Amino acid sequence: MKQASDVAYDLEERTALFGEAVIDFCLTLSANPVSSPLISQLVAAATSVGANYCEADEAESKKDFRHKIAICRKEAKETKFWLRMIARAEPSKKRMARELWGEAKELHLIFCAIVRTTDRNLRKENPEKRRVKGHTL
Repeated sequence: MKQASDVAYDLEERTALFGEAVIDFCLTLSANPVSSPLISQLVAAATSVGANYCEADEAESKKDFRHKIAICRKEAKETKFWLRMIARAEPSKKRMARELWGEAKELHLIFCAIVRTTDRNLRKENPEKRRVKGHTL
């Protein structure tokens, strides 16, 4: 059985547990005209983090890996947004939304670091490509 510390370093498991926690959270929310679309968006973004990480893990190239990790980063950031909206729509669920937001933030920061490292490594492999203000020359 995995220890809590193992999960922190097993990103596939961590993202899966995060998606499951968001699903469980959303099942506690009351559906109404405001919350229903927010719930759908939240579930889609939160579960997409793990799905895209699985795809990145099976990437066909380093550029493909970088692209899929960037999607993980984007989906984690989007998840934070939807959690904020849910907290507004259902103030009684704010505490749990805040806890999930904290995990989404950590995942976002992890994926930011992976993107930075991957970009650095790709530049080392292709030194003829220089970057100016975020654009490859």
